[in-house]
Amino acid sequence: MRVVICGAGIAGLALAGRLHNLLGWEVVVLEKASRPRTEGYMIDFFGPGYDAAEAMGVLPWLEELSYPVSEAAFLDEHGNCRARLGYGPFARAMKGRLLTVMRPDLELALRERLSLAVGLRFGTGPAHVALRADGVRVTLTDGDSIDADLLVGADGVHSTVRTLTFGEQASHLRHLGYHTAAFTFDDPGMHAELGDRFCLTDTAERQMGMYALRDGKVAVFAVHRVTDPELPSDTQAALRGEYGSLGWLVPRALAKCPPSPQVYYDQVAQVDMPSWSRGRVVLVGDACQAVSLLAGQGASLAIGGAYVLADQLARASRIEDALHGYERLWRPVITHRQRVARRAARWFVPGSLRDLRVRHVALRLSDLPGARRLVGLSLAGRQRPPLRQIASVPAWVSTDHRPGTIHNDATPRMP
Repeated sequence: MRVVICGAGIAGLALAGRLHNLLGWEVVVLEKASRPRTEGYMIDFFGPGYDAAEAMGVLPWLEELSYPVSEAAFLDEHGNCRARLGYGPFARAMKGRLLTVMRPDLELALRERLSLAVGLRFGTGPAHVALRADGVRVTLTDGDSIDADLLVGADGVHSTVRTLTFGEQASHLRHLGYHTAAFTFDDPGMHAELGDRFCLTDTAERQMGMYALRDGKVAVFAVHRVTDPELPSDTQAALRGEYGSLGWLVPRALAKCPPSPQVYYDQVAQVDMPSWSRGRVVLVGDACQAVSLLAGQGASLAIGGAYVLADQLARASRIEDALHGYERLWRPVITHRQRVARRAARWFVPGSLRDLRVRHVALRLSDLPGARRLVGLSLAGRQRPPLRQIASVPAWVSTDHRPGTIHNDATPRMP
């Protein structure tokens, strides 16, 4: 069997490794970017993705790349802490199964674990998709074409595969009223001041967070409320205009904001579709299940969804049955997380000073001993059901090298 996966992000790389190692399929991964992306932000990695990463043997790499974070601190314009949320209760609620890692580092760990037999092609993507009864023909932007038994769109919230197969993206995107941005720069002095804290401005309508990375680098995460989902042509100017009046370290960070191509900037949105597959085309990750920053766990759910899809392909006798099984099992998990995100939207970035004060009170109460576990559980959400009840390694799977078996010692792909 041959599968073409469009998108060398978290979901695409996780699925590529799983299909090659578990099923012995011929896998081609297409990525329209010319190289691996370095833009992105810090994520708390836990839940179904953590379980899947452990089962796939990726967890040791992620542990090496993770960062220790002591707390999230909300600071005023002078740098004074107004409220804080310790990571301890969160970690204990997760029974220690929690890592804080940069999104590009998570992709790096997955990419390094790919076998050299997996074809990874940068600088090209799908231009046309022709459905057939027994597969699909994908015409690429570089003029080449590939015939495959299965096409997977793992190309993000603005998926080209989704547009080519299911129609224009506007009908599938639910804009949640925010824009977000992320960038990095060198500043050893700021790095030392931040320490191991995730520091955020204690502000309404907009919020900027900063945290220290390795080698004296500082990462910035920004999110603000908007009514128009249209993205600005000059992200550097847009960020300076939106956040320029904030105090503390914000002016210093804005002065070091790089030009647009080096800044991650996008709308905060969810994807809502009546079906995740059509014929031999299926979507995975944010292409069909974007839960948005409001819910968290986007990276975890991307790996979890890829794991469930591969598991169904291993179990079903027909590809179409596997695609339907994957959606039947995984859609309720995504629907739940999307609902949680919409309920939490008011508190993600408070829309008024009143809401900001209410958040202060909630954070202070969360530090009470009886509330600490509840804080962790509310942040994590409840996994419905656990991944191990949705997907598991079938009893007949062994670790030898016959087709259809797990290959735990696949030759790593060097970066």
